[in-house]
Amino acid sequence: MTEIELKLKSLEYRKKILRYIKMASAGHTGGSLSCTDILNVLYNRIMNVNPQNFKNNERDRYIQSKGHSVEALYVVLADQGFFPEAELETLCKYKSHFIGHPTRKVPGVEQNTGALGHGLALSVGTALAAKLDNLHFKVFTLLGDGELAEGSNWEALLAASHYKLDNLVVILDYNKLQITGPNAEVMNLEPVIPKFESFGCSVRQVDGNDLKELENNLLDVPFEKGKPNVIIAQTVKGKGVSYMENTLKWHHGVPNDQDYKLAIEELNNQISQLQKPQLHEK
Repeated sequence: MTEIELKLKSLEYRKKILRYIKMASAGHTGGSLSCTDILNVLYNRIMNVNPQNFKNNERDRYIQSKGHSVEALYVVLADQGFFPEAELETLCKYKSHFIGHPTRKVPGVEQNTGALGHGLALSVGTALAAKLDNLHFKVFTLLGDGELAEGSNWEALLAASHYKLDNLVVILDYNKLQITGPNAEVMNLEPVIPKFESFGCSVRQVDGNDLKELENNLLDVPFEKGKPNVIIAQTVKGKGVSYMENTLKWHHGVPNDQDYKLAIEELNNQISQLQKPQLHEK
């Protein structure tokens, strides 16, 4: 898959996220759009996990701690072939397994998550088990920035550092907005990099909506031998749709017909721009 094809995939993922949220009349739109590029790079460039090896102990693990942005995960898992995409039409419907947070009843989901502050602890335990069993898989976990107000995250990092879990990769979707307002007003995280470093982590900051930058840094894991890896992914809430970007309303807003039409038009325009033949200087 070329770099252009990877960028096109992110745009198609965003269209599908909006489609299924609108069909369900429920979902966390802004956060799903902000983490789309992270999931795209993880599943299409980095992780050794697919429907064929999902029961193999050596597969990589992905645990989505910010479980409320599950729509992005569902769309990517369908694209990877874990289940037919048509099943997403039942999102949040009666008796559907496709509920508003990750559940292991959905193929490809490693852990039930969504209660904030739990996913990192599960990831630490999984990474520690790999070390004890002399297995060489990596554990990737995605945190929300508002989630870091939960003290259990910092307890988990203490253990991760103590046990030298350099097979653990923590990615912070740092879009700086949570359900009730900007992080800086609700529960300020800054200075966030020194906080993670003080817990014994090796930290890098990247543009979390830049596919190449994400890929280059994720390929460089472990950043330091014996230290948990942390990526501060600077993202944009509602990324890809201009009127949703950095707008609190879209934390869990559902697009109406007009909103949806405008969003799909914007994303289609971005797709068209990428698909134009590249001009080369003679």
